[in-house]
Order: sequence, then C-alpha cells, then structure tokens
Amino acid sequence: MDRNILADFGKRLKALREEKGLKQREMADIMEIKLRQYQRYEYGEVGVPLEVLSFFADFFGVTTDYLLGRECEKPPS
Repeated sequence: MDRNILADFGKRLKALREEKGLKQREMADIMEIKLRQYQRYEYGEVGVPLEVLSFFADFFGVTTDYLLGRECEKPPS
C-alpha cells in the first residue's frame, strides 16, 4: 500500500479523533485494542483491515472514501 495513502489516512483519523475530544488511549479502549495498535493506524504505519475501516467510518460518521482520501470534504454531521 502506498505510504502516502497511509499517512493521509492517519492524519484524517487523528483530526476526527481530536474533533470528538478523545485521546488515543480512549480510542484504543473503545475499540478494545492495545494503544500501540491504534497508534500504528493513526501514524500510518500499517494498513487498516476492512472491519476496522468500517468501524472508523461508522464511529466518526464519515465515509470510507473520506478516510481513504478519495473524497476531499468531510460529510456534514
């Protein structure tokens, strides 16, 4: 997977998390995963499984295309 796609995904994920006022630890707890695994997603270090991508889209109320950088604008809340 292209490093830029992962980096862009991570930036969008971080922005969405911060908009909700959540810390990385809180996201990891919500997802029931280790903090380091969540950080790997946000830092663009690893690809995101489809189940996790779908979770993020539903949790943040955005499309998977937005998370992947295929849509430029976040849908209205």
